[in-house]
Amino acid sequence: MSVSDRVAALPCWTGSVEMEPLTGGLSNESWLVTDGTGRHVVRFGKDYIFHHVIREREIACARAAHAAGFAPKVEYAAPGVMVSQFLDARTWTEADMRAQPERIARLLHDFHTKMPAEITGPGFMFWAFHVIRDYARTIEAGGSAFTPELPGYLELAAELEAAQAPLPIVFGHNDLLPGNFLDDGERLWLIDFEYAGFSTAMFDLAGAASNSGMDEDAAAALLTTYFGHAPDAALMRSFDAMQCASLLREAMWAMVSDLHLSAPGANYADYARENLDRLSAALDRYRSKHGKTGS
Repeated sequence: MSVSDRVAALPCWTGSVEMEPLTGGLSNESWLVTDGTGRHVVRFGKDYIFHHVIREREIACARAAHAAGFAPKVEYAAPGVMVSQFLDARTWTEADMRAQPERIARLLHDFHTKMPAEITGPGFMFWAFHVIRDYARTIEAGGSAFTPELPGYLELAAELEAAQAPLPIVFGHNDLLPGNFLDDGERLWLIDFEYAGFSTAMFDLAGAASNSGMDEDAAAALLTTYFGHAPDAALMRSFDAMQCASLLREAMWAMVSDLHLSAPGANYADYARENLDRLSAALDRYRSKHGKTGS
């Protein structure tokens, strides 16, 4: 059965359906469907244990995010597929993120504090440094071309982890790429909760900055708005270190994907190198400001 036939066969439609594929995803296949009740987004995906992605948990988080007021409604779910309400909204770009750090900070503060009350079932902890270490095992076992670089990545991750300041546990999105922000002209929405879980605020804050290339002024506005005060030296070091960790984790995500995934138009090795280039620049800035942990 073709993917379009699978879409048409879903039992949630009213009347005739029209459908078209949505492009841009790196690990999932999505379709826009119009039926008698309106427009909907169909998302196909299976469990990716190598990425710590479990669809049952993703659906639970998406439903919790809707209940908390941050995400579109999940209208139907079955093993391997989720149908969500379509939002008439614009997908953000990196430029949008760089231009509106205060808006991101307010959204994240609300998300972090309101989501725990809506989460049901076993909790999931997302800690970027554990993910990096586990990705390294997967990359080495798969015989990736990046394997010789793993000792350096792990040494760097340990340094960046040691620079983290203690922060309260919140519920994070943990995948704040521009494409996961939707703007309907009045408010922001979040989508894609594959990596959502309990963490500290720092990975989301640093991810928003590193994934969009925020400069120091935008990053300072992000942190000041989120915490309600200008960051002290320890918090700033933690943030700058986590920006590097975010880029390392994204690069290693691509290395793992290069071994295990195949999406139309996706070049995971190139995406890994793109993030490694960003990491190199971020690490230069980090070292020039803070030196090495313990130095």
